[in-house]
Amino acid sequence: MGNLVKHTQATYLLRVQGESMREVGIFDGDVLLVDKAIEPKHGQIVVAVVNGDFVCKTLYQRAGLTKLRPANLTFPDIIPKPGETLEIWGVVIATIKQFRT
Repeated sequence: MGNLVKHTQATYLLRVQGESMREVGIFDGDVLLVDKAIEPKHGQIVVAVVNGDFVCKTLYQRAGLTKLRPANLTFPDIIPKPGETLEIWGVVIATIKQFRT
């Protein structure tokens, strides 16, 4: 994984729960490789904390609007309301799939 991990101290693994990102190939049970040192940008897949809950979504930042978009049409966008907290914890740089043995 040497080429994947550029910021060793800022990179961690996180297991996905749910199907909100399945249209980009991230499924329930997959493991995400997340880098906290990368500055998140519009269009990147990120791990965020919204009101204390961890989520994996695509970051949307345009015209002063920030929202988190799922990659599954059955899930709504997350648009923080006044007083709600949204913190980006890192950018997803890879997924790891575990096959049954």
